[in-house]
Amino acid sequence: MDVSIIVVNFNTMNLALKCIYSIYEQTSRYRFEVILWDNASSDGSQEAFLKIKNQYSELFLYLSDINYGFAKANNLATENARGRYILLLNPDTEILDGAIDKLVNFADSCNDPYIIGGSTFFSNGERNTTSCWSKPTRWSLFSMGIGLASLFRKSWLFNPESFAWWSWTHIREVDIVTGCFMLIPKKCWEKLKGFDLDFFMYGEDADLCFRAKEIGINSIIYPEATIIHHEGQSEPIQADKIIRLFEAKQQLFRKHYSTRFSRYGKRMLYIYAFSRMVVTVALGFMSDRYRVKSKTWKEVYNRLRKKKAV
Repeated sequence: MDVSIIVVNFNTMNLALKCIYSIYEQTSRYRFEVILWDNASSDGSQEAFLKIKNQYSELFLYLSDINYGFAKANNLATENARGRYILLLNPDTEILDGAIDKLVNFADSCNDPYIIGGSTFFSNGERNTTSCWSKPTRWSLFSMGIGLASLFRKSWLFNPESFAWWSWTHIREVDIVTGCFMLIPKKCWEKLKGFDLDFFMYGEDADLCFRAKEIGINSIIYPEATIIHHEGQSEPIQADKIIRLFEAKQQLFRKHYSTRFSRYGKRMLYIYAFSRMVVTVALGFMSDRYRVKSKTWKEVYNRLRKKKAV
């Protein structure tokens, strides 16, 4: 078995089915298995997956009655994986142009083991640059906090964590490959013991890449492997998603940075929420779109204030 494709689903039935169809349609060069894990979905996903199970070879289905979160579900799903490589794939993705074949072929051509990601696009064809990130720094957090990263999204100077400024025309090393489309040799995954279970959802991919770097396994992007990523479909309530992202970042700060940096990072996240609230409230007087966003950021800011007060 060349590659074990791990798909962890939570309430994204229709998108997950599209994802599975695209895997089988677009992957032919290498032998693969699909391990589909459902995290106690309530949208009919489990019933739908049972119906398609026998339509595809090497499709293994795990239906959980507990939502274990992204990190633990992936760890559980990989326990019986037989592939030389593990490919983590979000259920809200679609494979394009033989992307999995391309990724495995590239990995086989490398002399050293890597964590490898590809290019992601939105469903409208626009590039989605969230398949990789740079490590947070004091400057990147400051730029985010005071709004420079939002104002100058395609600037390497003011938005250095994002790769929105990059041409995406060549292979390059990155600090973080996103778990929506991440290929890793199974031996490396096992050596790292998978994801850190302190992370429930978000941040576990960054932590994995940081720990891999410490033992000499770098992360790279191979842009020729492309997918569609319908981002954020498993957690549609934006305030909840933002809070989870903030909590995951703080976990990363505590684990991989100094205490002083962690405090600084937490402060910048707080300032970022406040600045976004102020800006969206102001723009809300002119636009319904920003009026909706202002409600989200008010909720985020108030929830952060309550946590700060505790």
